[in-house]
Amino acid sequence: MSKDNPGFFKRLFCWIGKFFLALRWAMNFLFLVIFIVILANLFNADVRPLPEKAPLRLEISGNLVEERTFSDPLTQLMEQSAPYDSETPIRDLIDAVKKARDDARITGLILDLNHLSGGGIAKLSEVGDAIVQFKDSGKPVIAIADNYSQEQYYLASFADEIYVNPMGGVIFTGFGYYGTFFKDAADKLKINFHIFRAGEFKSAVEPFTRNDMSDQARANTEEWIGPLWKQFTGTVERNRKLPAGTLDDFANNLPHLLDAHRGDLASLALDARLVDQVLPRTKLRDLLVERFGKDEMGFVNIPHKEYLAHVNLSLVDAAADDKDNIGLIVASGNIMDGEQMEGAIGGDSLSQLLQQAREDKTLKALVIRVDSPGGSAFASDLIRHEIIKTQETMPVVISMGSLAASGGYWIAAGADEIWALPSTLTGSIGVFGIIPTFENSLAALGVHSDGVGTTKLADLYHLDRPISADAAAVIKLSIENVYQQFLALVASGRGARPEEIDRIARGRVWTGEQALANGLVDKLGNLDKAIASAAARAGLKDWNVKPVTRSLDFQEEFLKQMAEGAVSVNLRLFGVDKMLSNPVSDWARPLLAQGKMLSQLNDPEGIYLQCFGCPR
Repeated sequence: MSKDNPGFFKRLFCWIGKFFLALRWAMNFLFLVIFIVILANLFNADVRPLPEKAPLRLEISGNLVEERTFSDPLTQLMEQSAPYDSETPIRDLIDAVKKARDDARITGLILDLNHLSGGGIAKLSEVGDAIVQFKDSGKPVIAIADNYSQEQYYLASFADEIYVNPMGGVIFTGFGYYGTFFKDAADKLKINFHIFRAGEFKSAVEPFTRNDMSDQARANTEEWIGPLWKQFTGTVERNRKLPAGTLDDFANNLPHLLDAHRGDLASLALDARLVDQVLPRTKLRDLLVERFGKDEMGFVNIPHKEYLAHVNLSLVDAAADDKDNIGLIVASGNIMDGEQMEGAIGGDSLSQLLQQAREDKTLKALVIRVDSPGGSAFASDLIRHEIIKTQETMPVVISMGSLAASGGYWIAAGADEIWALPSTLTGSIGVFGIIPTFENSLAALGVHSDGVGTTKLADLYHLDRPISADAAAVIKLSIENVYQQFLALVASGRGARPEEIDRIARGRVWTGEQALANGLVDKLGNLDKAIASAAARAGLKDWNVKPVTRSLDFQEEFLKQMAEGAVSVNLRLFGVDKMLSNPVSDWARPLLAQGKMLSQLNDPEGIYLQCFGCPR
């Protein structure tokens, strides 16, 4: 066959090669365009001027968090296609509200609550405290949403005016804790969960050993869930000047109340004085335009992220080396062994931050913000010893967020001072170990294990074999030893005897108010009060707060700046968002949550200080 007339297959493969070459060129061009658009948006966000007069709008979306969860660069790029953030750091909200209070450009505060998913009343309360201080300026605070969930309304109650859509309403259901239990499923799969625990109220392992809640777990849950609901209802009723018991009456009699309003939740909310006006979006927009002015997007406003970007650019570095600083470390997430990124607490990574704080000669005191259900006993103790070492050079104060339980309390117990919020969940002083073995599961498939060992413990780490009596005894004794260590270190830190701590321990969970009454914390207050107390301990009358964070490489720093620069790139135009779509059915979520829990159990000895039953 001549060269001038190639055969069919040669032409076919030549065409395929050209197709993939063109496809590769097109993909490279596509991502180049996306990158250029991102850069353009990033730098435009920095130079765009703010209005001379406008209200600050808090764009609160997703879950409130202490710090953003780390995600890899590709995920961060793709998440730019989402219309709203999946997480909102509470420090951003609080800092923006504080700065706006005395800023003459800011004429009011708009709480945009449509996309808030939750975060717990402890975090919402801290934002609420900042709003209360803002109201001292005399500027109006307005809450807007089409529909209010329980947590959305809690924050809205701090506003002067609350607006709801005619098709929306307000729903109160009360607090409830309902676990998902897998014992029957484990039996059907022939998985043997071997459980070891110290503390009869330590219920973290119950989903794998029972089909319902134990009497001890039920009793302890009732101890904290009732007071937490009372805090919630009391705050809302005070904020809205409603009679005590209004919210309980609303929730318990909702069918009757709603029937009287022919099923109209918005009308019921107005009649119950939960909202001030019921307005469709068009009329609400007209009202806000009349109050604050009009721009091309609707009413004039400054989103809080954009506001912070401008304000922070204009500020002189408050953490200059010649200043006295209070260091701030955020310890948020499950406690795990080794190096962990933001969103989890690593024994090694948090230890490095504490070492970094000790080496910083500008720091006169350190505040550690703990928001954690606990985790690895080994990692918790590693962090605790680093805190003790840090106390040799400066005072260390703990500020508890929504949750500082079990391992979260282990690392806090020895600090110079412990602050909690009234609605913080803490305590859960107990220890557990969980080891699943699969010998029966494998046998059902015709797979068997056999062999020889030089000792009775030679097969200890073989999950395809049953746990021997000697192995179980070793693990049980280790668990009990860690529990006694837990009691001893708490007793030492709190100036009590171990037997006194045991009476309030045994895995029980307490609210911040209950923990104060039981002597587990020193004072109630938010992060600002904890920082002020640390400054007082260091003898400072004037100070700056200096975050202690891990060093970022160039790529991470760039992506961080991009995320904070209010970049808005709609990747839907390129169809990229569809590649990321992976919906999860509601029925699978509890199973996935338990699977995630198991995936985070990486203690080298299999011993855990964790409160899985504590809501975040």
